[in-house]
Amino acid sequence: MEQNYDFRKVFAAACLGMLLFGIVMISLGSVMPSIIGKYGLDALQAGSLASILPGGILLGSLVFGPVVDRYSYRNLMLFCTLFIILGMESIAFAPGLPALQAGFFLIGFGGGAINGGTNALVADISEGQAGKRSANLSLLGVFFGIGALGMPSLMAGLAAVWPFERILAFLGAAVFIPFAYFLLIRYPAAKHAQAIPLKESFAMIRDVPLVMLGLFLFFQSALEGVVNNWTATFLQSEKNAGATEALVALSIFVASLTLTRGLLAIVLRSFSPFYVLLASIGLLLGGAGLLMAGVSTGFYISALILLGMGAAAGFPVILGYVSGLYTGLRGTAFSFVFFIALMGNVIINYITGIIAHQYGMGKFPWILLLCAGCLLLIAATSVSRIARESVKTTDS
Repeated sequence: MEQNYDFRKVFAAACLGMLLFGIVMISLGSVMPSIIGKYGLDALQAGSLASILPGGILLGSLVFGPVVDRYSYRNLMLFCTLFIILGMESIAFAPGLPALQAGFFLIGFGGGAINGGTNALVADISEGQAGKRSANLSLLGVFFGIGALGMPSLMAGLAAVWPFERILAFLGAAVFIPFAYFLLIRYPAAKHAQAIPLKESFAMIRDVPLVMLGLFLFFQSALEGVVNNWTATFLQSEKNAGATEALVALSIFVASLTLTRGLLAIVLRSFSPFYVLLASIGLLLGGAGLLMAGVSTGFYISALILLGMGAAAGFPVILGYVSGLYTGLRGTAFSFVFFIALMGNVIINYITGIIAHQYGMGKFPWILLLCAGCLLLIAATSVSRIARESVKTTDS
C-alpha cells in the first residue's frame, strides 16, 4: 500500500504527544499539595484523586488499541488532547471535589490513551526489523522523560508568581498548540475501517507469546513504578537522606533512564534487541544489589543510575516484538500488553505498601531484585524464543 503520510511529521506528532503526557502527569503531582490545601481535602478525599488518576490511565490504555485499529490515529490524538484540556481546566476552575475527580479522570484517561497510542503509532510507521522499531520506540520514550524532568522546575518558577489555578488554566490553553498540529497532519490509514475482527482480538488472551510479553511488561512496569513511588521513602527512612536529597536522587534515576533511551535509539539499530534486553536486566540486578549494600550517598546514587539505565530498554524492546506479532491488529495488541503492564504497576505497588507496613522499608531492594529476577526468567524462557522467530521472519 502506498504511504500517504510524512514519516517525520507523524513521528514528531507522536513525540509531541508523549511530551504532553509527561508534562501533564508531572504537573498534577506538583500541584497536588496546593489542591489539598485549597479545598481542605482529608486523606480519604485526596486518596480518591490519587486512585482516580491511575484508574483513568488504566481504562485509556485498554481502549486506545481498538480505537486506532478501527478509526485511525487522528481521532485518538485529537480526542485525547481535548480530554486533557478539559481535565486541566476542570481542575483549575473546580467548585468542589466532584469537578476535581472528573478532571483527574479525564487527564488520566486521555493521558493513558495517548501514551499507548503514540507507541502504537511509532511502531506502525517503523515497519522493518524489530531493532528499528525498538530504536524508534526508545527515542519516543525520551520525550516523556524530557517532560517529566523539565516540568517541575518550570512549575516551581511559576508557583512563585502565580497560584496553581492560573498555572493549570494557562497550561491547559497551551495544549491547543499540539492539538492544532495533530489536526493538520496526515496519519496512517486505519487497518480495519469497516470492522475489527472480534474473534481474532479475543484470541489474544490465549496467545501464549503475547501473554508472556505482557507478563514481562507486568514486572517491568512494576519495577519502574516501585522505584518512582518508594525510593524517596526508602532513602529517608533507611539511608538517613534528607527530603531534598532523596528527591534529587529520584531525579537522577529519571535522567539516567531518559539519557539511556536516547542512546538506545542508536544502539538498537546495530545490536540485537534481545541481547540489549539481557544487558539491561543485568544492570537492574546490579543496581538493586548495590542499593541493598549501599552505605553511603555514592552507593545509592550509583545504584539509581544503574537502575535507570537498566529500565530503559524494557518497553521499547518488548513493544517491538509485540509489533511484529500483530501487524494487522497492532493497536489492540498494544492495548492488551499495556493493560497487563499497568496492572503490574498497581498490584506490586500495593504489595510494596503492605510489606513496608509489616516489615519496614528495608525490604525495598528485595522487591526490586524479585522483579528483575522475574524479568530474567521470562526473558530466558519466552522472550528468547520470540526473538529467534523475529530474526527468522526478518531473514525470510
